Amino acid sequence: MAGRVRCSLALALVVVVAAAAAAVATAKLYSPADRILVNCGSATDGLDAEGRRWVADASNDTWLTDSGKSSIMAAADELEPMLPSSIPYMTARVFTMDTVYNFSVNPRDRHWIRLHFYPSSYNGLDPDDFRFSVFTSTGFTLLHNFSVYVTAKALTQAYLIREFSLPRVPEGHVSVTFSPSPMVNVTYAFVNGIEVISMPDLFNDPATMVGFADETVDVSAAAFQTMYRLNVGGAYIPPSNDSGLTRPWYDDTPFVQGPLRGLVYNAGPHFHIKYPSDVAEYAAPPELYLGGRSMGRDQRLNQNSNLTWILHVDCNFTYVVRLHFCELQLVHANQRVFDIYINNRTAQTDVDVLEMATERGVPVYKDYAVRLSNDTADEELWVAVHPSVMLRPQFYDAILNGLEVFKVNDTAGSVASPDPTPFKLLAEKELGWGVPPEFSTDNPANMASVMGGTAGGAAAAGIVAAICVVVYSNKRSKKLGGGGDSHTSAWLPLYHSHTSGKSSGHITANLAGMCRHFSFAEIKAATKNFSNDLAIGVGGFGVVYRGVVDSGMKVAVKRSNPSSEQGINEFQTEVEMLSKLRHRHLVSLIGFCEEDGEMVLVYDYMEHGTLREHLYHNGGKPTLSWRHRLDICIGAARGLHYLHTGAKYTIIHRDVKTTNILVDENWVAKVSDFGLSKSGPTTLNQSHVSTVVKGSFGYLDPEYYRRQQLTEKSDVYSFGVVLFEVLLARPALDPALPRDQVSLADYALACKRGGTLPDVVDPAIKDQIAPECLAKFADTAEKCLAENGTERPTMGDVLWNLESAMHFQDTFDAAAGRPVSALDAASSSSHLDDGSTASVNTLATSSTSHRHEACVVLEPDDVVAERATFSQLVQPTGR
Repeated sequence: MAGRVRCSLALALVVVVAAAAAAVATAKLYSPADRILVNCGSATDGLDAEGRRWVADASNDTWLTDSGKSSIMAAADELEPMLPSSIPYMTARVFTMDTVYNFSVNPRDRHWIRLHFYPSSYNGLDPDDFRFSVFTSTGFTLLHNFSVYVTAKALTQAYLIREFSLPRVPEGHVSVTFSPSPMVNVTYAFVNGIEVISMPDLFNDPATMVGFADETVDVSAAAFQTMYRLNVGGAYIPPSNDSGLTRPWYDDTPFVQGPLRGLVYNAGPHFHIKYPSDVAEYAAPPELYLGGRSMGRDQRLNQNSNLTWILHVDCNFTYVVRLHFCELQLVHANQRVFDIYINNRTAQTDVDVLEMATERGVPVYKDYAVRLSNDTADEELWVAVHPSVMLRPQFYDAILNGLEVFKVNDTAGSVASPDPTPFKLLAEKELGWGVPPEFSTDNPANMASVMGGTAGGAAAAGIVAAICVVVYSNKRSKKLGGGGDSHTSAWLPLYHSHTSGKSSGHITANLAGMCRHFSFAEIKAATKNFSNDLAIGVGGFGVVYRGVVDSGMKVAVKRSNPSSEQGINEFQTEVEMLSKLRHRHLVSLIGFCEEDGEMVLVYDYMEHGTLREHLYHNGGKPTLSWRHRLDICIGAARGLHYLHTGAKYTIIHRDVKTTNILVDENWVAKVSDFGLSKSGPTTLNQSHVSTVVKGSFGYLDPEYYRRQQLTEKSDVYSFGVVLFEVLLARPALDPALPRDQVSLADYALACKRGGTLPDVVDPAIKDQIAPECLAKFADTAEKCLAENGTERPTMGDVLWNLESAMHFQDTFDAAAGRPVSALDAASSSSHLDDGSTASVNTLATSSTSHRHEACVVLEPDDVVAERATFSQLVQPTGR
C-alpha cells in the first residue's frame, strides 16, 4: 500500500513550461452573502496571514448560547512554527459540556462550515485529553469521537482544517454543537476557528451512479465533506486565487499511480479560458484549466495502459467524484477520445472534451457517484482514464485537469469516520507495544521506508503518513484551567522537553560567577514591564522581548512562561554553555535573572532577526540575495564547527534550524538557543552520548531518533536541512504540500538525484547562482543528509566545501562584472514582497570578510587569565 502511494520524483515528468500566470482569465469573483470567521477563545479580533479578519467569539454574545459560561478561553501552550498564522490557531474555546454556536445565515444559500484545529495543550490539558463530536442543528454529524491529536499525528500535520458543506436552512440560522465524548477519563472539546461562508450551489444536477447508468444521486439536500481537491498537472492554488470561494487546490502528483505517470502540460502565455453559460466561473479557478495531465506521446503504450489516481477514503459512504476538463491543445472532434473508470467500473465511455465543450479553451466538468461498501479493498478510490480504441481517434490519449472528491452523508446524516491509526514506531520498552516487523526500528532499510530517511518522509497509504515520534505520557487527572505535571510532547514537531519544577533561587549560586546577574526590576525596566509592543518572538521557553539596558545597549530578553512549571534545565544549560563560549558566530549571553520564580535570559540584540524570516516572501523583511545566504551559511557553519572542536569537550547543539540562526546589524550569522545543547563524548572510547530524543521535527537526525545515540553528526544532518531550506526557500516541513513534498529533506534529495533541483530553487535567487557553486552547495547538503552518521562530513568539511562554493561564486560574479568582495556586496539590493527593492547594508563585516578569525573558549579556570581580553564580557555592569 505504502509503495503504491509513495511517489518517486526521480521519475521526472516531462513538463511543458509556459507562463501560465499570464494566461489566467479574469474570473468573476463570487461574493458570499455570509462570511463569518470566528477567532475562538480570543478577546480581540485579528488578521490571519492572508489578511482575512477573524472576529473574537468573546465579542459576540449571540454566537455562544450560554455566552461562554460552560467553556473557557484558552491559549495554546506552545507555538508551532509550521502554523500558517497565529490567528486563529493560538487561542481556543475549550468546552466541558455540550456547547452550541449559533449563526444567522442567508436561508437561500448552501454554506461552507470549516473547522480549524491546532493540537496543542491548553491551560495544562494534554492534547490527547480532547476527544469530542460535532453536530449541526440541521441533523448532521460532522465529527464523532474525534481526536485532533491522534489525527494530526497520523497525518504528520501541524494543524487540521475540516471542510463541510451544509444544504440550505429555511429557518435562517445554523447551530454547531461541540460535545465532549463520554469516556472513563475526563475529556474535553475545543475549536480554534470556525468559518461559516455562503457558497453557490455547485451541485445542481444529480450525479450518475457508476455501474448503474439509469441511477443518479441527488446531493442538493445532502451534507458532504471535502476529501480531495486536486489541480491535476499543476501546482498548489492558494485559497486567495479561487474566485472568491477560498478553496485550496493541491498538486495531484502524489496520487498518480502505476507505470504510466503521464505528461504534464500548460497553456501558452496568452491563452484565456472561456467559461460557457452552463458552467459558472466559480466552478473552478481559471488556473486549474490552464494546465493538465495527458497520457503522453507513446501511442502504443497508451493503448495498453491507464492513467490512474488512487485516493484513500472511508468505507460505507457514497462519494461524488467531479472531473474537470479543458482541451488546450487540439481543435477538432475525435482527435482525443477516452473512457473513464472509477473503482474498476466504467463511469463513461467515448469522452470527447471538444465535443462536450464545443471549442478549445472551454471548461467542462462531469460528476459521478460511487458507493464504497465495507468490503472495498484497502479503502481506496481509483480514478482512471484510457484511450477509446473503438472510435479510432487521431491520438490514443486521455486528459484530466482537475479532480474533486466529496463524501456524502449516510442515512443517519453522518459524514464522520474513525480516527486514522498511526504507525507504532516506538520500541516495546517505550510503549509496551509490539513494533510490526515491516516497520522494525532495528532494520535501517525499513526505517528509511517509514521515515523517508529524513525524520519526516513522504506519506504512505494515502492518508496515514510516517510518524517520527509517538510518546504517550501517563494520563494524569487534571482540572480545567489547572496545570498538571509536565510531559514530553507526543506530536510533531518534537517540542523541547522541560523538567517540571519552579525555579526558586537555588541555582543562582551556581551561575552567578559566570555572567551578569540582573535583578527582576532591571529586567522590567528594560522591557517596559514586558510590553507587548516590544515582543519580537515566541519560543518553547517563552516570549522574547526587545529591551534596553545600561542607558542605551539593545538587548533581547527571553522570559520563561511564569505560569508554567517548565524550563529549569534549559535555563541552566543555556547559561552554563554560553557563559563559557565566546565566538564571533555564537550569540553572546549578557546575563540572566533568576528571582521570585522568574527565569530570564539576556542576550545581545540581533538587529535582523532570524535567517528564516529572510527566506520567505511573506514576512515584510528583505529577501536575501544568494551571496548573502551563502555567507550566512558559512558563518553558521563556523559557529557549529567551533562548538564541535573549539571547546574543551565537543558540544552538540541538538536544535540546528533556521530560526536558531540569527543575524546581527552587520548581517553576521550567529548560532543561538543552546537550551537543548549537550556535551559530547568525553573519552576516546566513546563514540556517542546516549540520551532521549530532542529537537525539531523536520530537522531531526533519523539515526539519532532510531538509536537515541547523539553525535556531532546529528548537527550535521540538521544543518543539511538548513542548507536546502536556504536554497529552496521553503519550510523543513509543510503539511499543506503534496505528500512527497511534505519533508524538505526528502523532496530536495529526490530533486537532486533526479536532476531537477535547479528547477525548484527559490526563483528570487535562481539567476544569481553560479552553476559550479550550486553543484558544490547541493552536493554538500546531500552529504549532510546521509542516512548513516559515519557517512556524513564533519562540520569542518562542510565549512571547507561552503567556502569552496563561495570561491566558485566569486569567480562567476567577477566574470559577470558583479561585486565579489563582501564590502562591495554591501550595496546590493534585496527584493521585497511587493516587488520593490530595499537597500541592504549587509556584508561589510560578514563572515567571508574574516576567514581566519581567532576562536576562544572561556572555561571557569580561564576567566581570570583572559580578563584583559574579555573584560567586557565578565564585568558585572555588562558591555
